[in-house]
Amino acid sequence: MSSRRDFFKWAGVAGAVSAAAVSRHVLAAIPEPHSHVSAATMPPLPSESVPYQPVVTLNGWTLPWRMKDGVKEFHLVAEPVVRELAPGMKARLWGYNGQSPGPTIEVVEGDQVRIFVTNKLPEHTSVHWHGQRIPNGMDGVTGLTQKGIEPGQTFVYEFVARRAGTFMYHPHADEMTQMAMGMMGMMGMWITHPRQPHPLISEVQRDFCFLMNSYDIEPGSFRPNIMTMTDFNLWTWNSRVFPGIDSLNVRLYDKVRIRIGNLTMTNHPIHLHGHEFQVTGTDGGAIPLSARWSEVTTDIAVGQMRQIEFVADEEGDWAFHCHKSHHTMNAMGHKLPTMIGVEQADLAKKINRLIPDYMSMGQHGMADMAEMEMPMPDNTLPMMTGQGPFGGVGMGGMFSVLKVRRDQAPGDYSNPGWYKHPPGTLATEYKGEVAAPLHSTDDLSEQAAAIELQVRKPGGGHSGH
Repeated sequence: MSSRRDFFKWAGVAGAVSAAAVSRHVLAAIPEPHSHVSAATMPPLPSESVPYQPVVTLNGWTLPWRMKDGVKEFHLVAEPVVRELAPGMKARLWGYNGQSPGPTIEVVEGDQVRIFVTNKLPEHTSVHWHGQRIPNGMDGVTGLTQKGIEPGQTFVYEFVARRAGTFMYHPHADEMTQMAMGMMGMMGMWITHPRQPHPLISEVQRDFCFLMNSYDIEPGSFRPNIMTMTDFNLWTWNSRVFPGIDSLNVRLYDKVRIRIGNLTMTNHPIHLHGHEFQVTGTDGGAIPLSARWSEVTTDIAVGQMRQIEFVADEEGDWAFHCHKSHHTMNAMGHKLPTMIGVEQADLAKKINRLIPDYMSMGQHGMADMAEMEMPMPDNTLPMMTGQGPFGGVGMGGMFSVLKVRRDQAPGDYSNPGWYKHPPGTLATEYKGEVAAPLHSTDDLSEQAAAIELQVRKPGGGHSGH
């Protein structure tokens, strides 16, 4: 694991050809491959060492580079990794440089970049630079634009970062395993910053990024089921689920940009509480001012990138999540009956004779699951978990919190703790009298009795009820 000193040392030190295997004499001169395994959100690169506002990768980090003869060089290593999805559960995935997703790559528009890719996987791979304008031989589609990078080989990609924007990288090799929208976790963010002030790209004080991906990992298992196409049970941001997803900590009145990429098999309506935002960019580039409007939810389809921007002008702890309800749950079971309203007391007694620890669930809804500490199989998570200042949050999966604070220092990304609500601004129980509800004066029972249901039977007959 690289130290923070090494991280900043490399960051400060910091004509196309077809992607091809690197010769022995070139290998001796390639950059050292930096690795990082912590799931904590790492600070951005020092802003004084780069000519742009660096991004903060949610539960991730930025890859160091070196400058060599005017070329910005990076080194990616495709390899098996272990990723903690949240405390109590780890997954054996494939990723880059010790993590899934791999580290974020940050460059400046017009940079000549050279990326060395070493393959430590048990099969061939490649890297596709999603959304970027590059020479065809650098596009990373195995069999079409290059040979696969075989185990033990190092390939080199070289091109000019031609336009500013939000992009990602991932393989185009063994689609079922490596590329099927996050199946084994091989992905990473690529950010190209504008070299000059851009009329459509605002200056911001906080710039976050993350990728959405999903897995099917049965309780007690460690590897995803790569045959799953729709019934995923873990919906993640940067291969983390709530409560393992870090909060986004900002200063009151900061201009905030959040860059989101979707590498799952479905769309995600991303919703922010307490603020309106605008979608300002996609992986196709910045959106014209005339085409922007205010939203609180934006849908991100498969394979898309979206940039949203807003001014954090409301103090508090604001929920930030996918609005598909089953995407804010962990380790979901499928094809289970709904037990709401079903009396289970007698059934539970009978089952307890065979299974002493059995507990009936779902009779009154599923909220109790957020509070219960049930015995669980190894290496899995409760479906709804995570504690807030008032108890169980009842969320998992794609959920985090935007923490806006008046006293958060510029450049400080540390967690400020829970918000302290000013007097008179917290919803509480009403202690006064509650008036009886008003009812309609119409006789609904007579109306109901007058309704006739016609039932058509097979064979042409029918009866009235």
